[in-house]
Amino acid sequence: MKPFSIAGIQMRVGSAHSNVEAMKTKLDLLMAIYPWVDMVLFSELCAYGPHIIHAQPVPGEFEQEMCAMAAKHGIWLLPGSIFERTKNAAGETVIYNTASVIDPEGSVVARYRKMFPFYPYEVGVTGGDEFCVFDIPEVGRFGVSICYDMWFPETTRTLAVMGAEVILHPTLTGTIDREIELSIARSSAAINQCYFFDINGLDAGGSGRSIVCGPEGRIVYQADVNEEFIPIEINLEKVRRSRELGVLRLGQPLKSFRDRPVEFGIYAPGVKHPHLEGLGPLIKPTRVQELTELEVKDETRAHELPKHIISTYRPPSDPSAI
Repeated sequence: MKPFSIAGIQMRVGSAHSNVEAMKTKLDLLMAIYPWVDMVLFSELCAYGPHIIHAQPVPGEFEQEMCAMAAKHGIWLLPGSIFERTKNAAGETVIYNTASVIDPEGSVVARYRKMFPFYPYEVGVTGGDEFCVFDIPEVGRFGVSICYDMWFPETTRTLAVMGAEVILHPTLTGTIDREIELSIARSSAAINQCYFFDINGLDAGGSGRSIVCGPEGRIVYQADVNEEFIPIEINLEKVRRSRELGVLRLGQPLKSFRDRPVEFGIYAPGVKHPHLEGLGPLIKPTRVQELTELEVKDETRAHELPKHIISTYRPPSDPSAI
């Protein structure tokens, strides 16, 4: 089997300015230290931060710059995601949360639009409807999902059924549910018998604690709350052995899913779900523009503070410390 290495970059992200040049610098530094890395993964919305005011066309300038960086270093590159501004069939402007997959020659081989925007908070963003898998010759098949997608196990299961052996999962989580997401990452890896790379940002880009899990659900590496390079050499034979013989030589969830004796009626077209309908509407927050302006103002203020003062609205990594 051909060796293959993936590095996540957990870096500080600003919402009041572009982070693209910082991404380039981090990538250059990573490749200088770890020239054997084959693929690099950034966090969700790393380039411009979490506000749709920075939405732009895809393909566009950012993607072109990242294609040049991939070709410069001869690596596969998934530079997080950006908000994509485009038109729908009716000519209306829509916004997607979109990730590009770039090969070592600098060509885009796939694009993925986040299926589940973080409603009711990620307002103004439309969900995509196409799954994303791609093959790396002599290595294996990879799948892409973004942040909140993993809260819907159907998304990761579909990628596994499509043959994905590694799930690349850029995320932006700066909220107190990060601990829950770490458990979801481990569970997703185990029940789908795959590697799961969950790369988070810092500051406006998240609260860190990126995690890489193996096909048994075990933690390969978990980052802290500082900037980190996370280079991991994967072994896809472990995935294939797990899928052939079982997780820890025990359960074989993918085979059992294949051989299931029951169809899941809740997914049948037109089926009514009285309980779900009784939960009420998915309420979206108001005053979104004011929230955006306040967060940008806070980001700008933080950059103006003396360097020895730390200012952040992110929760501490240890909830018990509150």
